[in-house]
Amino acid sequence: MKTKDLYMYILGALIAIGFFVVLFFLIYQGKFESTINLVIGTLITAFGTVVGYFFGSSKGSSDKNNLINKNQNEIKG
Repeated sequence: MKTKDLYMYILGALIAIGFFVVLFFLIYQGKFESTINLVIGTLITAFGTVVGYFFGSSKGSSDKNNLINKNQNEIKG
């Protein structure tokens, strides 16, 4: 696994964990102040982007590009 991929997975995990921790905190405390709402909105956007990448067409496109590059390197020798 490449270092870039490792960082990508770590960042994705941190965003997902952060999303659920903040969501739980808000539900548990019952505080919906404007600042916290801004944080929630940002985390929802980031979470959606992470999920879209790992399970959407971006991941398939990335896998395809890696396969093409691997095949070209094998052909070259």
